[in-house]
Amino acid sequence: MLYDCRSVAERDRGVAAAVEAVKSGELVVMPTDTVYGVGADAFTAHAVSALQTARGVDRRVPPPVLVGSRHTLDGLVYSLPKAARELADAFWPGALTIYVEHSPSLQWDLGETGGQVAVRMPLHPVALEVLREVGPMAVTSANKAGQPAPRTAEEARDQLEYAVRIYLEAGEAHDPAPSTIVDVTGDVPQLLRAGAIPLEKLRDVVPDIVAAGS
Repeated sequence: MLYDCRSVAERDRGVAAAVEAVKSGELVVMPTDTVYGVGADAFTAHAVSALQTARGVDRRVPPPVLVGSRHTLDGLVYSLPKAARELADAFWPGALTIYVEHSPSLQWDLGETGGQVAVRMPLHPVALEVLREVGPMAVTSANKAGQPAPRTAEEARDQLEYAVRIYLEAGEAHDPAPSTIVDVTGDVPQLLRAGAIPLEKLRDVVPDIVAAGS
């Protein structure tokens, strides 16, 4: 089912259908502030596995986790580094993904994470509505491995078809630039992927951040 969230009534129905699908362990496609993402309940192992199968990737490629609240991050980690807190306060919701060490007590199986997880709070009202209802979701770009990232739910449906229960359409993604990824698991924060937020802006908040490999 595809719902056009540009209509208020259909948006409400679509969000409700997506929430129900996620809680049932099924996949949904929804807009984010970068590209469209395909997501599942982060704590439902078979749903995460279905997500990886739909995209044609394996457990060696664990998906990022999207959250609907800045405070949710505190519940996913054993101890949140100061740099992570400052970056989240400055750039969330937005196109910044933060690599943290997740709490070993979490009852999830995202794949071969090595004890680390990439977390982001997206700046898109539809995504935030869903996330605030269902909690942390494993979400990654809604395309088959090797195919272009979709800028609409329709494009995502062309690739993922019946593997996904609900598609939420909100028009073309405004900023298809990928999120910037920062790793805060080491002694010095590292920029792993340059994206929508440039290094200079990150350094305004965390001056000691370095580009990976430098």
